[in-house]
Amino acid sequence: MILNRYERMIAKRYLLPGKGEGIIAVVAGFSLAGVMLGVAALIIVMSVMNGFRAELFDKVVGLNGHAVIQGYGGRLPDWRQIVEQAKATPGVTSAVPLIEQPLMASYEGRVDGILVRGMQRQDIIQNPTLQGKVLAGSLEDLRPGAEKVAIGARLAESLGASVGGQISLISPQGRTTPFGTVPRIVSYQVGAIFEVGVYDFDKVFVLMPIEDAQTLLMLDDSVGMVEVETVDADAVGEILAPLAVSLTGQAVVSDWRSTNSAIFEALSVERVAMFVILSLIILVAVFNILSSLIMLVRAKTRDIAILRTMGASRRALLKIFLTVGVSIGTLGTLAGLVLAAIALYFRQPMVNFVQYVTGQNLWDPSVRILTDLPSKTDPIEVFAVVAMAIGASFLFTLYPAYKAASTDPVQVLRYE
Repeated sequence: MILNRYERMIAKRYLLPGKGEGIIAVVAGFSLAGVMLGVAALIIVMSVMNGFRAELFDKVVGLNGHAVIQGYGGRLPDWRQIVEQAKATPGVTSAVPLIEQPLMASYEGRVDGILVRGMQRQDIIQNPTLQGKVLAGSLEDLRPGAEKVAIGARLAESLGASVGGQISLISPQGRTTPFGTVPRIVSYQVGAIFEVGVYDFDKVFVLMPIEDAQTLLMLDDSVGMVEVETVDADAVGEILAPLAVSLTGQAVVSDWRSTNSAIFEALSVERVAMFVILSLIILVAVFNILSSLIMLVRAKTRDIAILRTMGASRRALLKIFLTVGVSIGTLGTLAGLVLAAIALYFRQPMVNFVQYVTGQNLWDPSVRILTDLPSKTDPIEVFAVVAMAIGASFLFTLYPAYKAASTDPVQVLRYE
């Protein structure tokens, strides 16, 4: 929409109403602020929701893989053959043998439930989810036979454990005596403390070399499962379908969608619901633009009639008022983008500040799952929000612009 010189001058004049038209400026200001807050709220919420899903997916899949091959009875005696068979499957990038077993841990009189995970030493060291997440100690110290383990930060807090301390793992599978089965208790030294950022993992995980886990759980040379990663997490079912058929009767293949379906489906539904609800804020704001332009047209009826008698065309008036309305919507949208960028950049300090002022724990990891407030902005979604805000501003400006262009100067000026 190209405006000539006098059209730009009039549009600028109407964007900044003069003396005696303060109410129009106030309504226009509220309209701009409404668009700004609506755009910012929508981008912030969608970015946090995307970040939550992406962060949770990365952490869950990073430690559990895209799929797991579980043996019947919790054992895979021929796991080496299954690992090679999985690696040979097209689309599979890695296959890692694992042992997982819920046990109890004791540290200086404190007892808590844990999940022992046995992995090959190189898999522990090279796991991308664990890299850079070690708070104390070193994963390099976890060698077979060294009797050292790595524990999550939340578990360390719960037990009061520290690097170098002795933690006792209690397994119900122990020696059989005339009085029943005696639990097996084995002590290990805490070699490292890690924090991956997922509360449920940091609260229960105890990592150790797979050889030590086999000894602790008396599994001989067996493992509990094989963790598999593929080139495409969303197509994991199709990629592993041939492998699942070949392992029928030996093991069961379960992918990340079946094991974590509830939480990811809930996030998807909540994301759509929040988008719809917050979009209403933008609609309310553009309704304010509509009302402010209707007030402006009524206040400028005599000026519009004079412009018409001086040769201004209906098209020119239509462009002028469309420019006014779209300018308010565009300025509000740009301000909303800036506000959203600032809020997302300082999101965690803002949460900490509100928690400090109110004295309330707004981000409890035991409830929110993740340790910190995540964020991941999708450029396509930002473009969609901007297009929606500016498009709605344009549509809601059409009516007052049409009314201004339809003004009959004869009817207005006949009694002047």
